[in-house]
Amino acid sequence: MKRVAFLTSGGDCQALNATMRGVAKTLYETDEDVEIIGILEGYKGLMYEKYVKMKPSDFSGILTEGGTILGSSRQPFKQMRKPDENGMDKVLAMKNTYQKLKLDCLVILGGNGTQKTANLLSEEGLNVVGLPKTIDNDIWGTDMTFGFQSAVDIATDCIDRIHTTAYSHGRVFIVEVMGHKVGWLTLHAGIAGGADVILLPEIPYDIDSVIGAIERRTEAGKRFSILAVAEGAISKEDAALSKKELKEKLKNNPYPSVSYKIGAEIQERTGQEIRITVPGHTQRGGSPCAYDRVISSRLGAAAARLIKKEKYGYMVGFKGDEIVPVPLSEVAGKLKMVDPNSSIIKEAKNLGICFGD
Repeated sequence: MKRVAFLTSGGDCQALNATMRGVAKTLYETDEDVEIIGILEGYKGLMYEKYVKMKPSDFSGILTEGGTILGSSRQPFKQMRKPDENGMDKVLAMKNTYQKLKLDCLVILGGNGTQKTANLLSEEGLNVVGLPKTIDNDIWGTDMTFGFQSAVDIATDCIDRIHTTAYSHGRVFIVEVMGHKVGWLTLHAGIAGGADVILLPEIPYDIDSVIGAIERRTEAGKRFSILAVAEGAISKEDAALSKKELKEKLKNNPYPSVSYKIGAEIQERTGQEIRITVPGHTQRGGSPCAYDRVISSRLGAAAARLIKKEKYGYMVGFKGDEIVPVPLSEVAGKLKMVDPNSSIIKEAKNLGICFGD
Protein backbone atom coordinates (compact mmCIF):
# COMPACT_ATOMS: atom_id res chain seq x y z
CA MET A 1 0.00 0.00 0.00
CA LYS A 2 1.16 3.51 -0.88
CA ARG A 3 0.69 5.96 2.00
CA VAL A 4 0.58 9.67 1.13
CA ALA A 5 0.05 12.59 3.50
CA PHE A 6 -1.30 16.06 2.64
CA LEU A 7 -0.26 19.19 4.54
CA THR A 8 -1.42 22.81 4.01
CA SER A 9 0.74 25.48 5.63
CA GLY A 10 0.86 29.26 5.95
CA GLY A 11 -1.95 31.63 4.99
CA ASP A 12 -5.05 30.11 3.48
CA CYS A 13 -6.29 30.95 0.01
CA GLN A 14 -8.76 29.79 -2.60
CA ALA A 15 -8.20 26.40 -4.31
CA LEU A 16 -6.26 24.64 -1.55
CA ASN A 17 -9.06 22.09 -1.33
CA ALA A 18 -9.39 21.91 -5.10
CA THR A 19 -5.67 21.10 -5.40
CA MET A 20 -5.80 18.37 -2.77
CA ARG A 21 -8.81 16.97 -4.58
CA GLY A 22 -6.80 16.91 -7.81
CA VAL A 23 -4.02 14.90 -6.17
CA ALA A 24 -6.41 12.51 -4.43
CA LYS A 25 -8.68 11.83 -7.40
CA THR A 26 -5.71 11.07 -9.61
CA LEU A 27 -4.15 8.76 -7.02
CA TYR A 28 -7.44 6.93 -6.50
CA GLU A 29 -7.97 6.62 -10.26
CA THR A 30 -4.53 5.20 -10.95
CA ASP A 31 -3.82 3.21 -7.79
CA GLU A 32 -6.50 1.28 -5.91
CA ASP A 33 -4.08 0.47 -3.10
CA VAL A 34 -3.47 3.97 -1.73
CA GLU A 35 -4.14 5.55 1.65
CA ILE A 36 -4.20 9.31 2.23
CA ILE A 37 -3.45 10.91 5.59
CA GLY A 38 -4.46 14.49 6.35
CA ILE A 39 -1.97 16.37 8.54
CA LEU A 40 -3.92 18.92 10.58
CA GLU A 41 -2.86 22.54 11.15
CA GLY A 42 0.15 22.55 8.83
CA TYR A 43 3.66 21.81 10.07
CA LYS A 44 2.36 22.12 13.62
CA GLY A 45 0.34 18.96 13.04
CA LEU A 46 3.38 17.16 11.65
CA MET A 47 5.37 18.14 14.74
CA TYR A 48 2.73 17.14 17.28
CA GLU A 49 1.20 14.14 15.49
CA LYS A 50 -2.16 15.67 14.61
CA TYR A 51 -3.61 13.81 11.67
CA VAL A 52 -6.66 11.97 10.30
CA LYS A 53 -7.04 9.10 7.88
CA MET A 54 -8.97 10.28 4.85
CA LYS A 55 -11.48 8.56 2.58
CA PRO A 56 -12.36 9.20 -1.07
CA SER A 57 -15.61 10.79 0.13
CA ASP A 58 -13.59 13.46 2.00
CA PHE A 59 -12.56 14.88 -1.38
CA SER A 60 -16.08 15.03 -2.76
CA GLY A 61 -17.71 18.44 -3.02
CA ILE A 62 -14.60 20.47 -2.13
CA LEU A 63 -13.69 21.73 -5.62
CA THR A 64 -15.50 25.00 -4.92
CA GLU A 65 -14.79 25.23 -1.19
CA GLY A 66 -12.44 27.96 0.03
CA GLY A 67 -9.95 27.71 2.88
CA THR A 68 -8.49 24.31 3.77
CA ILE A 69 -10.33 21.32 5.20
CA LEU A 70 -7.12 20.36 7.03
CA GLY A 71 -6.56 23.68 8.75
CA SER A 72 -3.30 25.61 8.65
CA SER A 73 -0.78 27.43 10.82
CA ARG A 74 2.21 29.70 10.36
CA GLN A 75 5.53 28.15 11.35
CA PRO A 76 8.31 30.57 10.31
CA PHE A 77 11.17 28.84 8.52
CA LYS A 78 13.78 30.70 10.58
CA GLN A 79 12.29 29.12 13.72
CA MET A 80 12.37 25.55 12.42
CA ARG A 81 15.82 24.75 13.79
CA LYS A 82 15.00 26.28 17.18
CA PRO A 83 13.52 23.99 19.87
CA ASP A 84 9.95 24.69 20.97
CA GLU A 85 9.06 25.92 24.47
CA ASN A 86 9.51 22.38 25.81
CA GLY A 87 12.87 21.88 24.16
CA MET A 88 11.52 19.69 21.38
CA ASP A 89 13.55 19.41 18.16
CA LYS A 90 10.94 20.43 15.57
CA VAL A 91 12.66 18.91 12.55
CA LEU A 92 13.30 15.62 14.34
CA ALA A 93 9.68 15.56 15.52
CA MET A 94 8.40 16.02 11.95
CA LYS A 95 10.67 13.24 10.71
CA ASN A 96 9.47 10.96 13.51
CA THR A 97 5.81 11.55 12.60
CA TYR A 98 6.58 10.84 8.95
CA GLN A 99 8.27 7.57 9.89
CA LYS A 100 5.60 6.60 12.43
CA LEU A 101 2.93 6.93 9.74
CA LYS A 102 5.13 4.92 7.34
CA LEU A 103 4.63 7.50 4.63
CA ASP A 104 5.80 7.06 1.07
CA CYS A 105 5.37 10.77 0.32
CA LEU A 106 4.40 14.06 1.94
CA VAL A 107 2.51 16.50 -0.31
CA ILE A 108 3.00 20.07 0.92
CA LEU A 109 0.83 22.95 -0.27
CA GLY A 110 2.09 26.42 0.59
CA GLY A 111 3.94 29.61 -0.24
CA ASN A 112 7.55 30.72 0.04
CA GLY A 113 8.17 29.89 3.69
CA THR A 114 6.34 26.59 3.32
CA GLN A 115 8.44 25.59 0.32
CA LYS A 116 11.64 26.42 2.22
CA THR A 117 10.64 24.03 4.96
CA ALA A 118 9.57 21.48 2.35
CA ASN A 119 13.09 21.66 0.90
CA LEU A 120 14.57 21.29 4.40
CA LEU A 121 12.55 18.10 4.95
CA SER A 122 13.57 16.84 1.52
CA GLU A 123 17.23 17.42 2.40
CA GLU A 124 16.58 15.49 5.63
CA GLY A 125 15.62 12.44 3.56
CA LEU A 126 11.81 12.70 3.40
CA ASN A 127 9.98 12.11 0.11
CA VAL A 128 8.34 15.47 -0.58
CA VAL A 129 6.30 16.97 -3.42
CA GLY A 130 5.43 20.70 -3.23
CA LEU A 131 2.50 22.61 -4.68
CA PRO A 132 2.61 26.44 -5.15
CA LYS A 133 -0.08 28.21 -3.12
CA THR A 134 -0.32 31.97 -2.63
CA ILE A 135 -2.44 34.92 -3.69
CA ASP A 136 0.86 36.84 -4.02
CA ASN A 137 2.06 34.83 -7.07
CA ASP A 138 5.62 35.34 -5.83
CA ILE A 139 6.94 31.75 -5.79
CA TRP A 140 10.02 31.32 -7.92
CA GLY A 141 9.89 28.57 -10.53
CA THR A 142 6.23 28.93 -11.56
CA ASP A 143 4.47 31.48 -13.73
CA MET A 144 1.26 31.07 -11.75
CA THR A 145 0.23 30.03 -8.26
CA PHE A 146 -3.24 28.81 -7.36
CA GLY A 147 -5.22 31.39 -5.42
CA PHE A 148 -3.74 34.31 -7.34
CA GLN A 149 -6.41 34.74 -10.01
CA SER A 150 -9.22 34.41 -7.46
CA ALA A 151 -7.64 37.20 -5.41
CA VAL A 152 -7.19 39.32 -8.54
CA ASP A 153 -10.89 38.93 -9.30
CA ILE A 154 -11.87 40.04 -5.77
CA ALA A 155 -9.49 43.02 -5.71
CA THR A 156 -10.67 44.03 -9.19
CA ASP A 157 -14.29 43.82 -8.09
CA CYS A 158 -13.45 46.12 -5.18
CA ILE A 159 -11.88 48.69 -7.51
CA ASP A 160 -14.87 48.39 -9.87
CA ARG A 161 -17.25 49.21 -7.04
CA ILE A 162 -15.12 52.12 -5.88
CA HIS A 163 -15.44 53.72 -9.32
CA THR A 164 -19.11 54.59 -8.90
CA THR A 165 -18.80 56.21 -5.48
CA ALA A 166 -15.56 57.96 -6.46
CA TYR A 167 -17.26 59.48 -9.49
CA SER A 168 -20.41 60.42 -7.57
CA HIS A 169 -18.53 62.36 -4.90
CA GLY A 170 -15.53 63.55 -6.91
CA ARG A 171 -13.00 62.00 -4.55
CA VAL A 172 -9.58 60.41 -4.66
CA PHE A 173 -9.85 56.79 -3.57
CA ILE A 174 -6.97 54.58 -2.51
CA VAL A 175 -7.52 50.81 -2.60
CA GLU A 176 -4.86 48.93 -0.66
CA VAL A 177 -4.20 45.51 -2.16
CA MET A 178 -2.46 42.57 -0.49
CA GLY A 179 0.67 40.92 -1.88
CA HIS A 180 3.26 41.05 0.92
CA LYS A 181 6.59 42.18 -0.57
CA VAL A 182 5.64 41.93 -4.25
CA GLY A 183 3.22 43.72 -6.54
CA TRP A 184 1.73 41.07 -8.83
CA LEU A 185 -1.73 41.22 -7.28
CA THR A 186 -1.86 45.02 -7.25
CA LEU A 187 -0.53 45.23 -10.81
CA HIS A 188 -3.11 42.87 -12.29
CA ALA A 189 -6.05 44.16 -10.25
CA GLY A 190 -5.01 47.75 -10.93
CA ILE A 191 -4.93 47.27 -14.68
CA ALA A 192 -8.13 45.20 -14.70
CA GLY A 193 -9.93 47.74 -12.51
CA GLY A 194 -8.83 50.78 -14.49
CA ALA A 195 -6.79 52.37 -11.71
CA ASP A 196 -5.17 55.70 -12.59
CA VAL A 197 -2.15 55.14 -10.33
CA ILE A 198 -0.57 51.79 -9.37
CA LEU A 199 2.11 51.71 -6.68
CA LEU A 200 4.24 48.58 -6.30
CA PRO A 201 7.04 47.55 -3.93
CA GLU A 202 9.32 46.97 -6.92
CA ILE A 203 8.95 50.57 -8.13
CA PRO A 204 9.57 53.01 -5.25
CA TYR A 205 7.27 55.99 -5.70
CA ASP A 206 7.86 59.73 -5.72
CA ILE A 207 4.88 61.43 -4.09
CA ASP A 208 5.36 64.41 -6.44
CA SER A 209 4.82 62.08 -9.39
CA VAL A 210 1.67 60.65 -7.82
CA ILE A 211 0.24 64.09 -7.04
CA GLY A 212 1.16 65.28 -10.53
CA ALA A 213 -0.88 62.45 -12.07
CA ILE A 214 -3.90 63.36 -9.91
CA GLU A 215 -3.63 67.06 -10.71
CA ARG A 216 -3.44 66.35 -14.45
CA ARG A 217 -6.68 64.39 -14.19
CA THR A 218 -8.32 67.24 -12.30
CA GLU A 219 -7.16 69.78 -14.91
CA ALA A 220 -8.57 67.52 -17.63
CA GLY A 221 -11.98 67.69 -15.97
CA LYS A 222 -11.90 64.24 -14.39
CA ARG A 223 -14.06 64.10 -11.24
CA PHE A 224 -12.06 61.44 -9.43
CA SER A 225 -8.86 59.39 -9.29
CA ILE A 226 -8.28 55.83 -8.13
CA LEU A 227 -4.99 54.55 -6.75
CA ALA A 228 -4.25 50.82 -6.41
CA VAL A 229 -1.57 50.66 -3.73
CA ALA A 230 0.29 47.48 -2.77
CA GLU A 231 0.54 46.89 0.97
CA GLY A 232 4.32 46.75 0.50
CA ALA A 233 4.60 49.96 -1.56
CA ILE A 234 7.50 52.17 -0.51
CA SER A 235 8.62 55.72 -1.24
CA LYS A 236 11.93 56.49 -2.89
CA GLU A 237 13.11 58.13 0.32
CA ASP A 238 12.36 55.05 2.41
CA ALA A 239 13.77 52.70 -0.21
CA ALA A 240 17.10 54.52 0.06
CA LEU A 241 17.34 53.74 3.79
CA SER A 242 19.07 50.71 5.23
CA LYS A 243 16.87 48.02 6.82
CA LYS A 244 17.92 49.22 10.25
CA GLU A 245 17.18 52.87 9.44
CA LEU A 246 13.79 51.99 7.95
CA LYS A 247 12.86 49.86 10.95
CA GLU A 248 13.74 52.74 13.26
CA LYS A 249 11.73 55.19 11.18
CA LEU A 250 8.66 52.95 11.16
CA LYS A 251 8.67 52.85 14.97
CA ASN A 252 7.43 56.42 14.95
CA ASN A 253 5.08 55.99 11.98
CA PRO A 254 1.62 57.34 12.92
CA TYR A 255 -0.14 55.64 10.01
CA PRO A 256 -1.68 52.14 10.12
CA SER A 257 -0.42 51.40 6.59
CA VAL A 258 1.28 53.01 3.61
CA SER A 259 -2.07 53.94 2.03
CA TYR A 260 -2.95 56.24 4.94
CA LYS A 261 0.43 57.93 4.67
CA ILE A 262 -0.03 58.51 0.95
CA GLY A 263 -3.60 59.69 1.49
CA ALA A 264 -2.55 62.23 4.10
CA GLU A 265 0.17 63.62 1.83
CA ILE A 266 -2.20 63.93 -1.13
CA GLN A 267 -4.90 65.66 0.92
CA GLU A 268 -2.42 68.11 2.43
CA ARG A 269 -0.89 68.99 -0.93
CA THR A 270 -4.04 69.09 -3.10
CA GLY A 271 -6.91 69.74 -0.71
CA GLN A 272 -8.85 66.93 -2.39
CA GLU A 273 -11.05 64.64 -0.36
CA ILE A 274 -9.40 61.25 0.18
CA ARG A 275 -11.00 57.91 1.02
CA ILE A 276 -9.13 54.69 1.71
CA THR A 277 -10.46 51.17 1.23
CA VAL A 278 -8.65 48.08 2.51
CA PRO A 279 -10.36 44.87 1.29
CA GLY A 280 -7.86 42.87 3.35
CA HIS A 281 -8.55 39.19 3.91
CA THR A 282 -11.60 39.17 1.66
CA GLN A 283 -9.01 38.74 -1.09
CA ARG A 284 -8.07 35.33 0.34
CA GLY A 285 -11.57 34.10 1.10
CA GLY A 286 -14.46 32.47 -0.68
CA SER A 287 -14.68 30.04 -3.58
CA PRO A 288 -11.89 29.74 -6.15
CA CYS A 289 -12.60 31.22 -9.56
CA ALA A 290 -12.93 28.94 -12.60
CA TYR A 291 -9.33 29.57 -13.66
CA ASP A 292 -7.97 28.52 -10.27
CA ARG A 293 -10.15 25.42 -10.27
CA VAL A 294 -8.62 24.39 -13.58
CA ILE A 295 -4.98 25.02 -12.71
CA SER A 296 -5.30 23.50 -9.24
CA SER A 297 -6.81 20.36 -10.73
CA ARG A 298 -3.98 20.16 -13.26
CA LEU A 299 -1.30 20.82 -10.64
CA GLY A 300 -2.83 18.18 -8.37
CA ALA A 301 -2.91 15.59 -11.14
CA ALA A 302 0.71 16.39 -12.02
CA ALA A 303 1.76 15.98 -8.37
CA ALA A 304 0.09 12.56 -8.31
CA ARG A 305 2.06 11.57 -11.41
CA LEU A 306 5.30 12.49 -9.66
CA ILE A 307 4.28 10.33 -6.72
CA LYS A 308 3.50 7.41 -9.03
CA LYS A 309 6.94 7.79 -10.62
CA GLU A 310 8.53 8.20 -7.16
CA LYS A 311 10.04 11.47 -8.34
CA TYR A 312 10.46 13.41 -5.11
CA GLY A 313 12.11 16.66 -4.04
CA TYR A 314 10.18 18.75 -6.57
CA MET A 315 7.55 21.46 -6.64
CA VAL A 316 5.02 21.32 -9.45
CA GLY A 317 4.93 24.59 -11.39
CA PHE A 318 3.67 26.25 -14.56
CA LYS A 319 5.87 27.41 -17.40
CA GLY A 320 3.77 28.88 -20.17
CA ASP A 321 0.83 26.52 -20.30
CA GLU A 322 2.89 23.46 -19.46
CA ILE A 323 3.32 21.87 -16.05
CA VAL A 324 6.92 21.20 -15.05
CA PRO A 325 8.65 19.76 -11.97
CA VAL A 326 11.00 22.30 -10.38
CA PRO A 327 13.61 21.15 -7.80
CA LEU A 328 12.68 22.39 -4.33
CA SER A 329 16.32 23.34 -3.86
CA GLU A 330 15.93 25.90 -6.66
CA VAL A 331 12.65 27.28 -5.33
CA ALA A 332 13.60 27.68 -1.67
CA GLY A 333 14.52 31.18 -0.54
CA LYS A 334 13.72 32.94 -3.83
CA LEU A 335 11.04 35.53 -4.55
CA LYS A 336 9.53 36.12 -7.99
CA MET A 337 9.34 39.91 -8.21
CA VAL A 338 7.70 42.19 -10.77
CA ASP A 339 10.32 43.42 -13.22
CA PRO A 340 10.01 47.23 -13.51
CA ASN A 341 11.22 46.92 -17.11
CA SER A 342 8.83 44.14 -18.11
CA SER A 343 6.44 44.50 -21.02
CA ILE A 344 3.35 44.53 -18.79
CA ILE A 345 4.68 47.62 -16.97
CA LYS A 346 5.53 49.33 -20.25
CA GLU A 347 2.11 48.55 -21.69
CA ALA A 348 0.38 49.84 -18.57
CA LYS A 349 2.35 53.08 -18.85
CA ASN A 350 1.28 53.29 -22.49
CA LEU A 351 -2.30 53.27 -21.21
CA GLY A 352 -1.48 56.35 -19.11
CA ILE A 353 -1.18 54.59 -15.76
CA CYS A 354 1.20 56.29 -13.35
CA PHE A 355 3.56 54.11 -11.28
CA GLY A 356 4.94 56.99 -9.24
CA ASP A 357 8.43 56.77 -10.73
